[in-house]
Amino acid sequence: MRTKPMQKETGMLNNQIDKDFTAQVKEQTTKLIDNIRSVIFVDRKKLEYIIASRIAGGHVMLADSHGVGKTSLAKALAGSIEWEETELKLDDVRIEQFSRIQCTVDLLPQDILGFTRFDSKGEYFVFNKGPIFAHFVLCDEINLLTPKTQGSFFQAMEEQMVTIEGNTYRLPGTFFIIATMNLKGAHLFPLPAPQLDRFMLQVSLGFPKAEEEADIIKMHGRNDAWKDFKPVIRSDQLTTWQGLVDRVFIHDDIIDYMVSCINRTRAHQDILMGASPRTGVKLSRLARALSMIRGEEYVSIDTVKEIFIPVVAHRLVLYDPSSNSEGVQKSEEILDHILKSVPVDK
Repeated sequence: MRTKPMQKETGMLNNQIDKDFTAQVKEQTTKLIDNIRSVIFVDRKKLEYIIASRIAGGHVMLADSHGVGKTSLAKALAGSIEWEETELKLDDVRIEQFSRIQCTVDLLPQDILGFTRFDSKGEYFVFNKGPIFAHFVLCDEINLLTPKTQGSFFQAMEEQMVTIEGNTYRLPGTFFIIATMNLKGAHLFPLPAPQLDRFMLQVSLGFPKAEEEADIIKMHGRNDAWKDFKPVIRSDQLTTWQGLVDRVFIHDDIIDYMVSCINRTRAHQDILMGASPRTGVKLSRLARALSMIRGEEYVSIDTVKEIFIPVVAHRLVLYDPSSNSEGVQKSEEILDHILKSVPVDK
């Protein structure tokens, strides 16, 4: 399969990003990853996926256990970016760098989005913003929310704005949700397929290796673990990278391969609902963003294969009504078989 751009086929050569630019992005991304890993132990490849999802304009679902560093990861990612003061306010609403929503069954939509109250002293209405107004939002244990409250994220994730009591408020262009989901437990409300489909990626941080866990204890058993932590990239760099994702070349043969794999999910005997057309869009954008932060100016077939399962698995609805954890594992097994069965054109 040809993966490098050819001018006669695309006619877009002058609009592609070049090797020098992707090399700079790789250098800055490495600095960002090293900075995050200075305060939290996380697999480098999974961190690349999360950063690429952000650059591609997507959101991430972490299917994980308690205490594996989800909050620290989101906090470190947001804290690694130097924000301009002008970016901390939008339409007269204060925008936080990072906010955390601890989900519970009694949380209401207004607890997330905000509400309008009447100031009796000044005799006017005042808007009290919710934690959704941030550049980076950690939504912890999202499937503890009732369906009504889960639905409050739909507009924010898709349109980067929220409507509250008839008034529409914009969210920043760098708006990014990292949500976590319990795979086992009581009082859980499974997210509907259309909402899961809006997450670009689902991964698990997993438990650390024994030697890493010892280092975690040594580092975070101290009060000054974060004392030297500081931003390492500017927010405008993040915005620039996001704007250039579409200029990373992806060959038509690779797009055809993605379509073939996605179509197989719709005809599989164990799958009730296959991957939606949105899946290909998310897969291609993540592949482009991941290629860019790795210093590559085009998407390879290996990159698509690498991220296919974490992009697609959570979008499938199986016939077998098994538990969430069993369902995820079975979906991954099915997708692995599809990847091996779909031929790659040479």
